[in-house]
Amino acid sequence: MKKLIYVVIDGMGDLPIEELDNKTPLEYAETPNMDLLASEGKLGLMYTVGRGVAPESDVAVISILGYDPYKYHVGRGPIEAYGSGLDFRDGDLALRCNFATLGEGRQIIDRRAGRNLTTEEASKLAEAVNRLIKLESYPAEFEFKNTIGHRGVLVIRSRGIPLSGKISNTDPAYERISGLGVVRTGFRMVLEDCVPLEDSESARISAALVNEFVWKSHIILDGHEVNKRREASGKLKANLILTRDAGDSLPKFFNINEKYGVRFACLADMPVERGIARLAGMHLVEIPPPSGDLIRDCIFRAEKLLSVLDEFDCFYIHIKGPDEPGHDGDFMRKSETISMIDKYFFGEVVPRINLDRSIICVTADHSTPCKLKAHSDDPVPLLISGGGVKSDGIERFSERDCRRGSLGILEKGTMLMPILMEMVGRP
Repeated sequence: MKKLIYVVIDGMGDLPIEELDNKTPLEYAETPNMDLLASEGKLGLMYTVGRGVAPESDVAVISILGYDPYKYHVGRGPIEAYGSGLDFRDGDLALRCNFATLGEGRQIIDRRAGRNLTTEEASKLAEAVNRLIKLESYPAEFEFKNTIGHRGVLVIRSRGIPLSGKISNTDPAYERISGLGVVRTGFRMVLEDCVPLEDSESARISAALVNEFVWKSHIILDGHEVNKRREASGKLKANLILTRDAGDSLPKFFNINEKYGVRFACLADMPVERGIARLAGMHLVEIPPPSGDLIRDCIFRAEKLLSVLDEFDCFYIHIKGPDEPGHDGDFMRKSETISMIDKYFFGEVVPRINLDRSIICVTADHSTPCKLKAHSDDPVPLLISGGGVKSDGIERFSERDCRRGSLGILEKGTMLMPILMEMVGRP
């Protein structure tokens, strides 16, 4: 059996950009190591969930790990809570959150509070929210935890009836379609009310609790010393907590190790990917949160992978890098980020593994085109290389080159894992 090194580069896919000579950020980047893998392997494109779906990361990752999201997905909130180490039981309500900036009325100035909220600032804000707010619309308690940067997770625990995840988002950038969290196009930057999505007492109570939390936390946050200092220094206040992707139970994934007869390990630093991997039965390799220094983070993750290579059969590695500049519309930084990942992750890993006895897959969970500053439904580039893989004879790894590859277009992300398992010798 061969090793599997399965690398998902978050938000890597993009569209041609005029300022980059009509190349994508991946195409414009310097990627000699991924190009080497491409020249010795097969290429293709993949719709990570399906045509017409601009997925959130959790939905896409569930799919590309081999789980049908329409069957298994129950809301991002519980997965975030689980991956963050919060106590969560079926009947609790969990939501993914963002610290954001609220202006006059319901006008949202920035959905991520300038994307410069430090962990120290977020922790102080979270402490105040947990200490000073009491929910009164229904007998319930809550726990709010800041995770990484502007991100957070909220768990509400009822002292009466079980709560319902069938409620809407207060974050206007995302909506629920067929139970999945997807990107909303053409949205207005206005705080939305949380409303029940089904006619049940549980959903009505859950929506009321969320609205109560959002407005009470806004009052606490708006006058907090952290935000007074941020405003005085010219930064945006983190005076609002946006909520989305509610859920009231954990997904019941099959155990990926038992299904394929392998030992799977995960190297990921964000709570949602770690939560999915843990629920799938993977061993979580301990790595610290992103440091803000991508070079340092890539080298650390490469060394960590190499240090545990003999202990497991398959490795799922999730690298956040290019997604944020995609959301910011910063195409040059996105391209530079991809170049750094190639040099400092793949440049460390590729020369030090036995490619004849390994399968390396490189892809993305979704496209985040700089023109849109959001996830899109465009297919992502896909590369499979290593022992026994017949080369397509294509010298570069890019969206344009992948369109010519022999893997063709995978219509769903769930199609990929069976292909990889067959290649490593575990059909």
